[in-house]
Amino acid sequence: MQIQVPLSSPDISELEIAYVTAVLRTPNLSLGPKVVEFEEKIARFVGRKHAIAVSNGTAGLHLIIRALGIGEGDEVITSPFSFVASANCLLFERGKPVFVDIDPLTFNIDVTKIEKQINPKTKAILGVDVFGYPAEWDELERIADRHNLQLIEDSCEALGAEYKGRNAGTFGNAAIFSFYPNKQMTTGEGGTVVTDDGDLARLCRSMRNQGREDGDGWLEHQRLGYNYRLSDINCALGIAQLERIAEILAKRDKVARWYSERLKGLEGLRVPHSSSAAKRSWFVYVPLLSERYSAKDRNNILDALSGKGIGCRNYFAPIHLQRFYRERFGYREGDFPVTESVAARTIALPFYSNLQKVQVEQVVGTLRQLL
Repeated sequence: MQIQVPLSSPDISELEIAYVTAVLRTPNLSLGPKVVEFEEKIARFVGRKHAIAVSNGTAGLHLIIRALGIGEGDEVITSPFSFVASANCLLFERGKPVFVDIDPLTFNIDVTKIEKQINPKTKAILGVDVFGYPAEWDELERIADRHNLQLIEDSCEALGAEYKGRNAGTFGNAAIFSFYPNKQMTTGEGGTVVTDDGDLARLCRSMRNQGREDGDGWLEHQRLGYNYRLSDINCALGIAQLERIAEILAKRDKVARWYSERLKGLEGLRVPHSSSAAKRSWFVYVPLLSERYSAKDRNNILDALSGKGIGCRNYFAPIHLQRFYRERFGYREGDFPVTESVAARTIALPFYSNLQKVQVEQVVGTLRQLL
């Protein structure tokens, strides 16, 4: 059946179209002034000294790992409940992700379990702001400081979030945002590394551009690098989205509020967690079925929603149970029970800025019937 209420949709106005079209009328489609302008505006919005625009969030994570010198045999503590890139970026450099189970309320890494996994091979902690809800960054900073570890913030899903009054992206050595079309704002494809460390920023800029330093000729390369650049076309789209970011985030807050008001108190379902310590930036809307539902029950509900024209998905599948992680590291079901239990019962409902109240009511009404 054709999807009548899609899972996600970007919020594009005439402003974005005008900004992109203006770039197309210039000769500067890449490595031009819009990249610099976008970086300056993102850095200012987040509250960091440096921003490095990259082709996607995965590329940005890879650059951070390389710039911090994490390599073969090094271990990095992270979450098994995330998009797979937050662990894959370590494998790119022959590092090892060491998973720590999650908090059952926030779905973020359980900070009380981290120190048991620290050993002489541990070089960093990579925290993830899952579904736009910030991890416990004050405790993560304390643990990293106590053990002299580097701290990386994967805020790919959390632009505009806050933790105890500090913006997402301002914790640790560096952070990364993603601007895929289902995120709070989009550049089509793209991401941005943010940091206060000038040396780390310089390395990331060089490596994203084939290892060139500022001032080098096109065929000069100072180090191993990659083509992780973001074009001026993408950056023009991002500049327009940033100009509208307050409006976009407010619209997403409103849609989330519609859902929570209608789903709160529904037997068998828990709405996304909230607290006074953190301000969520709504990336997706993912309620959790109660433990009386099995993974098969959840999947049947997803199939039924899809059959009625409602976009939906299970978010996320545990990283450690992906086939190549099982084969490479020997992970088995039961290794991270909270992650596995949560992953078996999540339902990502349609969520985007311009979702209408009548559509939310259609989704909620259908879900009520299925439950």
